[in-house]
Amino acid sequence: MNQRLIERMKKLEEEFQTGQLHLAELEARESDLRSRLLRISGAIQVLRELLDEQGSPKPEPRPALEKIVSTATAA
Repeated sequence: MNQRLIERMKKLEEEFQTGQLHLAELEARESDLRSRLLRISGAIQVLRELLDEQGSPKPEPRPALEKIVSTATAA
């Protein structure tokens, strides 16, 4: 019985370590994606301002894009 418990504990510890590695990878990917979205958001803002200065008509913002950009900049 003790041997089974020890084996099970080792297995769970391995799974836990694997989960921690996966979580760290996902968090790094999330950070990278947020950074990219922030840069893209800044570029969009600059282009809008340039269009405003020139008096050029600008496309209507896409609601889904606006939500994503505001979420990325809020974090």
